Amino acid sequence: MRKNLVAANWKMHGSKAGINRLLTAIKAELPSAGCEVLLCPPAVYLEQVQKELQGTQIALGAQNAYPGDEGAFTGEVAFAMLPEFDCSHVIIGHSERREIFAESDEFIAQKFAAAQEHGLTPILCIGESQTERENAETEKVVLGQLQAVLDKVGIAAFADAVIAYEPIWAIGTGLTASPQQAQEVHAVIRDFLSGQDQNIAEGITILYGGSVKGANASELFQQPDIDGGLVGGASLKAEEFITICKSFN
Repeated sequence: MRKNLVAANWKMHGSKAGINRLLTAIKAELPSAGCEVLLCPPAVYLEQVQKELQGTQIALGAQNAYPGDEGAFTGEVAFAMLPEFDCSHVIIGHSERREIFAESDEFIAQKFAAAQEHGLTPILCIGESQTERENAETEKVVLGQLQAVLDKVGIAAFADAVIAYEPIWAIGTGLTASPQQAQEVHAVIRDFLSGQDQNIAEGITILYGGSVKGANASELFQQPDIDGGLVGGASLKAEEFITICKSFN
C-alpha cells in the first residue's frame, strides 16, 4: 500500500528563532496528521531541527547533497554526512537545482544513486516549464527526466524512492495545476513505471509540488495517483502547513 507523505521544502529560508517557533506550532498539532510528515530545512539548520524533532514522528530530510563522500568540494555537503543528522530523505533534481545551478539529468541520476548508497530515500523531482507545456511536451520532458535516472539505477531502485511531479510554471508563481491536470501527469508517470515493474509502480509514492496550499490540498490529495505534496512557501506558515497535512484526515 502506498504511503501518504507531505514534505516541507523550506528552501533558503529560516533563522534559529523562526524555526523554533515554527516547530513548536507544528509539533503541537501534527501527531494527528493522516500522513507521514517530512521537514527539509537548509543544511545549516539540520542539527537544530534534528534535536527539536526527537521524540516525534516527524522525519527529517535534506534539500540537496553532492555525490562524493569527501574531497575538495568547497561549500558542498556529502550524502555521507546526512545520516549523522538522522536524515531519512533528500530532495534530488528540484527544478531550481536544474535551472539555477544547471544540474543535468545525468548528474541528478548520480545523486539519486549516491543517496541510496548512504541509506537515504531520494525524492526525485521532475517537471516541465510553461513553454514545454504549451508545446504539448509535458509527457516527453517528464518521462525523459525519469528515464535518465532509470538508465543509471534501474527500476528496482524505485522500490525505495519517492517521485515529486512539480510543474515549473506552478512553483512560486501562485499558479497551480488543476487537480485534473496534476492527476493526468501522475497517472502517466505511474503507467510508465508499470511498464517496467507493476508492483513498484503501484507502491511508489508520487507527490505533487507546485503552490500546494491549505485551500487546494484536499482536492489534490483525493486524486487516485497523488499521494501527497512537496510544499514550498506554505510550509513556512505553521497553520497553513498543518492544514495541508491534515487534508488526509
